[in-house]
Amino acid sequence: MAIINEIQEEEHQEESKTYDVFLSFRGIDTRLNFTDYLYEALVNENISTFLDEQEIETGEELKPELTRAIKGSRASIIVLSKNYASSSWCLDELVLILEQRKLSKHIVVPIFYHVEPTHVRKQESSFGEALKEHRQRIEAEKNEEKKRQAAHKLESWTEALKEVADLKGKDVNGCREMEFIEEIVKKMRSRLNIHMTTKIPHLIGMESYNNTIRSWMEGGSSNTTEILTIWGMSGIGKTSLANYFFRLHRHEFEKSTFVEDIERKCEQQSSTLVHLQNKLLKDISNKRSVEEDDVQNCMSKIETALLKKRTLVVLDGVDNFEQVHALVGREGFHPGSRIIITTKDGSITDKALLHIKNPPRHTKLALNGLSSKHSLKLFCWHAFGGYSPKEGYEEDTIRASKYCGGHPLALKVLGSFLLNEDADTWSHTFTMLESREFQTNHNQK
Repeated sequence: MAIINEIQEEEHQEESKTYDVFLSFRGIDTRLNFTDYLYEALVNENISTFLDEQEIETGEELKPELTRAIKGSRASIIVLSKNYASSSWCLDELVLILEQRKLSKHIVVPIFYHVEPTHVRKQESSFGEALKEHRQRIEAEKNEEKKRQAAHKLESWTEALKEVADLKGKDVNGCREMEFIEEIVKKMRSRLNIHMTTKIPHLIGMESYNNTIRSWMEGGSSNTTEILTIWGMSGIGKTSLANYFFRLHRHEFEKSTFVEDIERKCEQQSSTLVHLQNKLLKDISNKRSVEEDDVQNCMSKIETALLKKRTLVVLDGVDNFEQVHALVGREGFHPGSRIIITTKDGSITDKALLHIKNPPRHTKLALNGLSSKHSLKLFCWHAFGGYSPKEGYEEDTIRASKYCGGHPLALKVLGSFLLNEDADTWSHTFTMLESREFQTNHNQK
C-alpha cells in the first residue's frame, strides 16, 4: 500500500508540473543559434519547454515568473557558455535549479557549450573572470547588510558551479550541433517518458506569439475570465498555436475542451453544430448525459456547466458569432476560465460578446507571415529534416521560401513535397509553380 501511495504521489507531482523542461542560458552567447534551435527541437518533439525571451540587467533579482517556471518544470537544461557566469540572473537560476534537484526528482542536464567543464568547476578562464567582477562589485558595496547578502549569494554561486560541473553533462566540442541537439532531445524524451503518440506542431518563428499567449494565459486573476481571439488567413498557424497552449495548460483547469475545425465541419453537414455541442458538453460536464439533438437545449446545458467549473475552452476555426453562442452560450463563465477562439475574421468575437452576460476581457492576436529567416528554417525542416539547406540546394531553398511568401502551411506542403527529391525534380517544380503564378497574374490584368 505504501508503494502505491508513493507512485500516486509521484504521478500527482508530475501532473502538477507546468513544463517538461526549463532552459537556462546566456542570451548573448546562444539565443540566436544553439538555444533557439534546441528550443524548437524540444517543442517539436512534444516536450513543453520554457524559454524566457527577455534579458535582465545585471544586478536585478530573478523574476517571479522564472522562479515559478523552474519549480514548475520536470527538468532543466543548462547551457553553460562563455558569458554564462557574468549574469547574476543565470547564476541565480542555476542555484534554484540545483535546489530543485535536491528537493524533488528534477532532472538536470548541463551542456558545456564551447567551455571546458574544468573551467566551470574551478572557476577558471571566463568563469573566473566573471566571478572576480562579481566579487569586486560586492566589495564596493557601501551598505553592510546588502554586502553581507551579496557575499552569501556569491558563495552559493561558487558552490553551484562546482556542483553542476560534476554532473554528467554533454560537451558540444567536436560535435555537429544539429546532431548533438537531436541526441539531447532523444535522451530528454526518454528520461521524461514522453511518448510520440501525439506530436505538437512545429512552431518555428512563433516565439513572439508564444510570449503574448503565455502572458495572456498567466495574466488576470483567478476571479476574472479572459477570451483570446487568434485571427489571420488560413494556414497561418492559428490552430497550431492554440493546440500547443491547450496541451500545455489544460491540466491547470478543472475542465478543458478543444473543438476543432468548426467552419469546415459545419459546412459539410447542417447537423454538425449540435454534434460539436455534445462533444464539448461531454468534455466539460460531470455527468454522462444523453446526447441532445436540439441546439438550444444543448446550449442551455453548456451554459450551466461552464458556470460551475474553471474551464479552458478552445473553439478552432469559428466562422460566425452564432457558432460562438451555440458552443459557449450567453450566460458567462466560471471565474478564472480561459477561452481561445481561432478565426479568419477578428471581428466575430466582438459581435458574440455583445450578447454575453458580464462579457469577459477580450484580447486579439493577429498572426502575420513568417520572416525570411524563419521561412527558410521552416522550409528546410520539412525539406531536409534540419534547419539549413543541403549542400548544392542553397539557391533553390531561398527560391522556395520566397515563393511561399512567409506562409507556414505553404512552406510545409512544398518542403514535404520536395523531401528526398533530386535536383531535377526541384527545378521542374519551381518552373511549374512560377509558370502558374505568371499565368495567374497575367489573367488578372
